[in-house]
Amino acid sequence: MMKRTILIALITCCFISPASSQPKENNLTYDIAIYGGTSAGVIAAHTARKMGKTVVIIAPDSHIGGLSSGGLGQTDIGNKQVIGGLSRQFYRQLGKFYGEDESWVFEPSAASKLFAGYIKEGNMPVIYNRRISEVVKDGAKITQVKLVNTYGPAKQSQIISAKVFLDCTYEGDLLALAGVSYTVGREDNRVYNENHSGFQLPEYHKRSGFHQFPDNVSPYKIPGDPASGLVWGISTDTARPQGEGDKKVQAYNFRICLTDDPANRIPIKKPKGYDASKYELLVRLFDAQPNMRKINDYFIWSNMPGRKTDINNRGGFSTDMIGMNFSWPEASFEERRRIFNDHLTYTKGLLYFFVSDKRVPDTLRNFVAKWGYPKDEYVGNKNFTPQLYVREGRRMIGEYVMTEHNVTGKRVIEDPVGMAAYTMDSHNIQRIVVNGMVKNEGNVEIGGFKPYPISYKSITPKKAECSNLLVPVSLSSSHIAFGSIRMEPVFMILGQSAATAAVHAIDENKAVQDISYERLKEQLLKDEQILGN
Repeated sequence: MMKRTILIALITCCFISPASSQPKENNLTYDIAIYGGTSAGVIAAHTARKMGKTVVIIAPDSHIGGLSSGGLGQTDIGNKQVIGGLSRQFYRQLGKFYGEDESWVFEPSAASKLFAGYIKEGNMPVIYNRRISEVVKDGAKITQVKLVNTYGPAKQSQIISAKVFLDCTYEGDLLALAGVSYTVGREDNRVYNENHSGFQLPEYHKRSGFHQFPDNVSPYKIPGDPASGLVWGISTDTARPQGEGDKKVQAYNFRICLTDDPANRIPIKKPKGYDASKYELLVRLFDAQPNMRKINDYFIWSNMPGRKTDINNRGGFSTDMIGMNFSWPEASFEERRRIFNDHLTYTKGLLYFFVSDKRVPDTLRNFVAKWGYPKDEYVGNKNFTPQLYVREGRRMIGEYVMTEHNVTGKRVIEDPVGMAAYTMDSHNIQRIVVNGMVKNEGNVEIGGFKPYPISYKSITPKKAECSNLLVPVSLSSSHIAFGSIRMEPVFMILGQSAATAAVHAIDENKAVQDISYERLKEQLLKDEQILGN
């Protein structure tokens, strides 16, 4: 215990507040400007500084590290043997918190302090709570971006000039403002000759991991009576042909950190705006599954160090707020804040429902009642994560589009900048009525393939559209391929590779599409990136 306390104290001394690194000048110039304080953004900035370039992170909020410091402590990996470079080092450094060689399971505060340490080590300026309002281009080249307050009056505050820009947002906000082609939602299977994009209606299996309702759960307020209207959370859309495309995106949620330590626990209380009717389908699910009374039938309830959790979605009704996020990728920040708050009320309400409503089976209610919000996490945000799990935003249509053919190994690229290995994983997208029953639609979990390489061309826009932008998060990918790529260790891998490519573009005085891939590959391998099996 003493060893861990000392280690945490050492890292805590590296913690920085937003004010301490916020540049005050109105017109600033850097070699590389990074939009988005995600894990990819911080690792990209760390890479650029190690390579001797000036860099700035523009963060639309005050949270740094994205999901990696926002509650996703039970790391989704796929195959850790293909996680290299600074991404692997991140998990090794986390291991020092817990006296291990590396740690893929960790508290949010541990990751936050590590990201803050990177920023302090590189003396990297971070501009907090600003969004890009305008992109200025000379032909296909971005010359500067104009910033305004993320919320409140949109008074111009700063102009940032740079030689190369990186879009490290989950939403692809910079690429859109730069006029780069993108898509939102699910391609029709016919677009890339795929099998798993587009509309997907899986069958129910008697295992909660398949995220579906069993048969004969009524979707109507009065069971069996369509005239009574639909229960909250069910769409009026109807079933469509398998694989048909649309503009809908997979559900978002929060990765929830709770604790059962009485000394560190804040009780779960009724949130403002609580509405028990939002959980009616959960009650019907309890009734339809009388033999499913374990907590992991309704959540992925993963234990973290420090008597804490990383809670994720599981089953027919859980933490995913299905069908309530479709506008997020292209929404204004004000609209996103409304969607965020709706998800927050839903999630805190779900926890309160479990501890307070007598319709919840006793075993489940008594279990959740032992847990609460940890006093030592998210201390500046009322002890709840400020990061919504944006599983999918815009996806660039770049020089090369990664598809399920790449994921399954049927098509192999020749310019790898990192590896991915996770299941093709799409969460549900909507709840609809099928033959008088409620059904979730959109879930896909397809695995059984080897790790596969990600193309450099998939993180570069088409040259005619933008010649000095790299996109390691909202990269060029089909919906279902992105479902495999979209893991935090991979985003950090691609952040490092993108920053390395940006440095080469500056040094070679070339468009990012024209740099020497062989030189890039040589540098990535030198920096311990893994580029093949």
